[in-house]
Amino acid sequence: MLFQELARVYEQVEARSSRLEMTDILAGFFRTVDCASLPKVIYLTQGQLYPDFYPNKLGLADRLLLRTMVMASGVREEQIQEIWLKEGDPGIVAQKVFQTKKQRTLFSEPLTLDRVYDGLVRITEEEGGGSQDLKMKLLAKLLSDATAEEAKFISRIVTGKMRLGVAAMTVVDALAVAFATKEDRDAVERAFNISSDLGKVAQVICSQGIQAVREMKVQVGSPMRAMLAERLPSPKEILEKLGGRAAFEYKYDGVRVQAHITKKGITLYSRRLEDLTGQFPDVAKALGKAFKGESAIVEGECVPVDLNTGELLPFQEVSHRRGRKHGLEDAIEDYPVKVFLFDCAFKEGEDLTSKPYLERRRSLEESFERTDEVRFSEMRVLGDEEAVEAFFQEALRDGCEGLMAKSVEDNSLYRAGSRGFLWIKYKKEYRSEMTDTVDLVVVGAFAGRGKRAGVYGALLMATYNEKEDTFETVCKLGSGFDDETLAKLPPLLESYKLSAPHPRVVSKMVPDYWFEPSMVLEVLGAEITISPIHTTAMSKIRPGAGLAIRFPRFTGRIRDDKRAREATTSAELEAMYRRQLKTIGG
Repeated sequence: MLFQELARVYEQVEARSSRLEMTDILAGFFRTVDCASLPKVIYLTQGQLYPDFYPNKLGLADRLLLRTMVMASGVREEQIQEIWLKEGDPGIVAQKVFQTKKQRTLFSEPLTLDRVYDGLVRITEEEGGGSQDLKMKLLAKLLSDATAEEAKFISRIVTGKMRLGVAAMTVVDALAVAFATKEDRDAVERAFNISSDLGKVAQVICSQGIQAVREMKVQVGSPMRAMLAERLPSPKEILEKLGGRAAFEYKYDGVRVQAHITKKGITLYSRRLEDLTGQFPDVAKALGKAFKGESAIVEGECVPVDLNTGELLPFQEVSHRRGRKHGLEDAIEDYPVKVFLFDCAFKEGEDLTSKPYLERRRSLEESFERTDEVRFSEMRVLGDEEAVEAFFQEALRDGCEGLMAKSVEDNSLYRAGSRGFLWIKYKKEYRSEMTDTVDLVVVGAFAGRGKRAGVYGALLMATYNEKEDTFETVCKLGSGFDDETLAKLPPLLESYKLSAPHPRVVSKMVPDYWFEPSMVLEVLGAEITISPIHTTAMSKIRPGAGLAIRFPRFTGRIRDDKRAREATTSAELEAMYRRQLKTIGG
């Protein structure tokens, strides 16, 4: 298969703004691809080479790509820099540079899908002395044999900036349309949620059919996408929603981890599917000692503790250990943690995700010895509002954020990657107007003025619309930033900068800078109001108007543990607004 075929499909997708049209284009193309090659097509369409949880990533620096374009095209660096400053998109830059290139020589080789994919794999695997030069040579060879159209998408792939507006759920839709029916979509999504590997799902559905997809199971070494919770403001509403009785657990303020355990070793994954084992080797070691079986997948929360008092500490303490490459031994000593386990998705070869919650909990408690470092989340099954409130107060006194309520009905299965009312958050702040925090996505920025000249003056923030797979603006965020954070934001956001709105961003406002939805910030506001200029929950409350957060303030917490599509949803903010109205109305 020629890579040019894939590049042409990308051009068609990029020209569409409708998710339905994108889905149909991808589905039609997927049917033409042989099953062995389909995973490569899927990964490249997502701007990657492997599933999300693989450590090898692309993401070449713009400077390295620029130098490679000079090497491959013969165009002067100054000319390419001029195009780059004007366009900002590495793909468009490459397209314009290689349009000026002479026609292919006798020594040029047409690019195949396999050649491009394998070449990019080699680039990611090169390490050590001289690796940068070798990466450039490998990439230059691909670009020199590429058409302008092919060069455009190769350059986007290697920098991790595909900009097609194709999310994982669009690919899920396309696979269902291509190889099954729209009614089978949920089965395809579940397979993705329990495997986090769209390439694997694609190969299974292509070669074995939808029934094989339905039979896919959780596997050690292939992390699940985390199950998520809804929120409600009172024990009364929670108990009504969960049938009058539920399991209530402490809601700890730490780092959520998914531990994959075998006798050969333990791997810890974050909710973003990053490998955290190297940052929490003490946790992996403690779990290994406490585990009584052969294999399991369990979830827990790594919570910082004061060893002198036994008190649980806030999340910020454990965040000091994230991303460290040096001084880890000191960090482990300075910022000790305990892990509180709360769920078991797999045990001794058996997929437990389809089992009720209390059965999974029993399996969890049977699998581990309780030690100083490994505990079980504090949990009680309650059906009385006063008892829930009393337990809630205990959780607050013990340094927790509140409670998690979990269904104990027969249908209380583990729904990987899904948000629903089988799990419900109950935090103290939910009982007043809007003193609860929300997690919002940065989609744009406004140039700073006065004291903020040279940095961003405010950020354009958005919620996530799960139904439409879009990001809807909800506020301009300018408060709560210290000088250090303001100075860090431009370089942190540089790699996400776009020359135009991302296809999935819905905005009436036009900021000075646009960004790919990626960075999530924790925000606190005074209240939620009707807004004619913001697009969150558009027309849900009042025709032609959305919702906005009034007087938003950054809490200081960058949610690097969350992907953009795990941010607060538009539906959640709408529900918070309606509850706020009830409170105001008495």
